[in-house]
Amino acid sequence: MEKILDKNITTFIEEAKAYCISEGLSLVLTYELPEDLIQTISGRSKALPSLYFTSVEMLKQRLVNGCYIIKKQNEVVGHIFAHKHLIKGHAIYERASLWVKKEYRSFNLGLLLMHSLTTLYKNDFVISIASEPIVHNNNELLGMKFVTLSQMSNMLVETLEKIGKLRDELKYKYYVNPNFETQIGTLDKK
Repeated sequence: MEKILDKNITTFIEEAKAYCISEGLSLVLTYELPEDLIQTISGRSKALPSLYFTSVEMLKQRLVNGCYIIKKQNEVVGHIFAHKHLIKGHAIYERASLWVKKEYRSFNLGLLLMHSLTTLYKNDFVISIASEPIVHNNNELLGMKFVTLSQMSNMLVETLEKIGKLRDELKYKYYVNPNFETQIGTLDKK
């Protein structure tokens, strides 16, 4: 934790980018993935308890909103998807299906993926729902704010419940970007 507190987000992102260059990794925004890769990601989401299960069809729907992948030649070693929710005409982009291959996990590539997707939708509403403490730390580094369900609009809570994303607040935390933070309680009024 001290290591995180001693550096700012820019330093971490620059270090992650430098690591990518040194290891021959490339960060790519894509809206298309091969069918076999989509099936692999879906299978991975089912097998790993830290990931919310995402079917092949769900992943294809999310690809329309964008997916950042980190590749080494033809191998994908990390990914994150944007899951779009519509509430009262507002698009809310949930960062979803974050994964980094085990041997690459100590180099802030997860943070780089989170940063890239959050930056892509910085003028929109971005939400992160996660149970892992490292994801919470990264959200705070990214300038996202922790919010409780009671701080959200009723419509957002109902939508999260309908799609199975309403989580136990003891195990999961919700973070929103600054743009979303300023309007999170007002979605019911619009």
